Amino acid sequence: MRVSSSKPAWNQSPADYLAGRPAVHTLPKTPLSRYVTMRDGCRLAVDVHLPDGDAATPRPALLLFTPYYRRFALAAGSTAEPNPNTGKFRDFFVPRGYAVVIIDVRGTGASFGTRDGFRSPAERLDSAEVADWVIGQPWSSGIVGATGISYLGAASDFLASTGHPAVKAIAPLFSVWDTYSDNYYPGGLQCASLTQTYDRLMFGLDQDRRDLLKEFKYYADPDFRGPQPVDEDEDGTLLAAALAEHAGNFRQTEFMADLRYREEGLPYDPAYSSASFSPYTYAAGVKSDVAVLSVSGWMDGAGYANGAIARFLNLKDNPRHLLLGPWDHGARIDVSPWRADETPVFPWMAEVLRFFDTYLMGADTGLKDEAPIHFYALHEEAWHAADQWPPYGADLVLAGSESGTLSATAVEGTRSYRVDPNLGTGHETRYERIAGHDSRNYYCDWQGRTARMLSWDSAPLLAPLDLAGHARLDLRFRLDAPDAALFVYLTEVEADGTERYVTEGLLRALHRAEATPPAGQATAWPWRTFRRADAQPVVPGEQMSVRIPLLPTGWQLKAGSRLRLSIAGADADHFGKVPHGRPPVITVDLAGTRLHLPARDIAGRLPTGTDDRAGAQLSEALGAIQAASGATVATALAYRGDRAVRIATSHAAFPVGAAKRFADAPAMAQMKAEGASQLFDGAAALERMFGDWSAIAALGCDAVLNLPVRAGDGRLVGQINLLGPTGAFSGADLAVLTGLAKAAAAAFTPLDTGAEAA
Repeated sequence: MRVSSSKPAWNQSPADYLAGRPAVHTLPKTPLSRYVTMRDGCRLAVDVHLPDGDAATPRPALLLFTPYYRRFALAAGSTAEPNPNTGKFRDFFVPRGYAVVIIDVRGTGASFGTRDGFRSPAERLDSAEVADWVIGQPWSSGIVGATGISYLGAASDFLASTGHPAVKAIAPLFSVWDTYSDNYYPGGLQCASLTQTYDRLMFGLDQDRRDLLKEFKYYADPDFRGPQPVDEDEDGTLLAAALAEHAGNFRQTEFMADLRYREEGLPYDPAYSSASFSPYTYAAGVKSDVAVLSVSGWMDGAGYANGAIARFLNLKDNPRHLLLGPWDHGARIDVSPWRADETPVFPWMAEVLRFFDTYLMGADTGLKDEAPIHFYALHEEAWHAADQWPPYGADLVLAGSESGTLSATAVEGTRSYRVDPNLGTGHETRYERIAGHDSRNYYCDWQGRTARMLSWDSAPLLAPLDLAGHARLDLRFRLDAPDAALFVYLTEVEADGTERYVTEGLLRALHRAEATPPAGQATAWPWRTFRRADAQPVVPGEQMSVRIPLLPTGWQLKAGSRLRLSIAGADADHFGKVPHGRPPVITVDLAGTRLHLPARDIAGRLPTGTDDRAGAQLSEALGAIQAASGATVATALAYRGDRAVRIATSHAAFPVGAAKRFADAPAMAQMKAEGASQLFDGAAALERMFGDWSAIAALGCDAVLNLPVRAGDGRLVGQINLLGPTGAFSGADLAVLTGLAKAAAAAFTPLDTGAEAA
């Protein structure tokens, strides 16, 4: 089995599991809090939350290592949540029998020390020493797990990689595997917006700068009073000393600029590179009996879903589980345009609970009998189970044309595009939440953005198309510059013309060379080193080929929708300009360019036999008919069973892909029955025969001329509709126009044949 679709995705759903696992313990108002001293004398602030406050009963412990304060101090009398980053784990797991231990990593919160870099190797060693301390406490059963979102999730990886014998399970949530390519330099391009915003957040936290923290919703509560001192620091003297040490912490903007090439060390410390703070580096240290649950969402930053998938693929000897949902970073928002509610209704924390109950509590939860992978399909709005990744075996291959169509037939030719350096994707994207911005409606302003890109559209789909995994663009192209940023987007254009962002991929042309991934870095997509030694400046004018993986998704395109492929050379809202200076021209060689889609089934999805020659004939014929008739608007409708679908148009008010049923369209039904040209002149005639007469009138059109389109064997396969002002077609030469319509028949026949076959 690859994918389960005809039965529920779970034998026991997470909601049902949670219903049988109620909270039976109380959560004390305040935790135990103290310093734990590390090997070098650095003291870490630790909070311990115990069920019922019981420090005598041994329990499994969940560890969360955070740079975002284990707990805020609050103004007197405040009822604010002091744990905006980790409170959900405290509230969920302590009442269900777990000890939850939250640690300020060194150089943050109330802990001492100075951070010399992002997620420094010193923190990894600290995590094992904290685990040593935990298992020595009377409330510990000697069994340890770790979890957390983002930074905290990678810290879970680091703890497991120390090989600590007490660690039995980790759940890295919404976290990276390769910090370089999953987060800061996706495709070798620096996500400048992330670096700058995250720097302000961390500087505000590390220096207790509340004037900066108010920019971030999660940390903006006016009752926050900086990090909470530990119990022994009654007068805050130790906290003040710790904050003084934080003054030497690294700055994110300068630090990441020094790591432009993957695994290249800092100028002053060659051993400290992006590998130093990436979990893949230490994967060999994870013992094979450590269970791993990876969780991410389809809009989880620049590549966190890649991180979850890579962790699943590389820790193949471990008990492993993978959950990919309709979420942003941290699952704060359900990102689906068709969501029932902004807040996710799926209880993903219940799946984390079931995981830890299985591997830390030793409970028979039935989890081991479930499929190892569960993923959500957007637009279908359904969960699926799978045994392997990628889950689907079909590869739908499409090619673009000079006229902008996307079909299964490859053609010769080129299309060129000068990069628009001001083009952006807005500020409701996958990139905002990872920097702490409170995004709510993902890609709500995507409509029309691809108009400034180089795009190709498929014909309307005849049946739903299910995608899951990484789409890939095999691009043959040339540049007139030594480098470029390549952005690739997929959009679902619904039958009513609504444009839905699906996913994207990006690559700096300098990093086009592929390589075989070493141990610990296996992927299901083309892999690159992103190293300086492998970077290849482009020879202007020289043709080259690259494979650009798009970020993974689960998505169902609906029947009647079109798939749009778009290429751009800038996202000014999130990435720096490449190259400096004059924007390059990208020239695509169509014969060597293919879009690969990871599909469940491709049979009958697209009209059979449609190719660019037919599309070009249709475009040419429609233009000729419009010119000869003087029509204001010209559209083409192809017949499919009980309806007709618009396959070409000259006006956005009548979008391609829209469908009409013959039963609802008297004029169209008459055309199909009689097969003769029709002329309707005047508002009264239009109102009587056309359900959309008001849309026609809104364009200043009160006359309609419909022309039949017949295949070579005489079959009626569709019609061409011409709209104009009153009297526009009274003197029209129907013989000439009908002859021109016949030239477009090749574009109609495949659609009609495909519909019959479907």
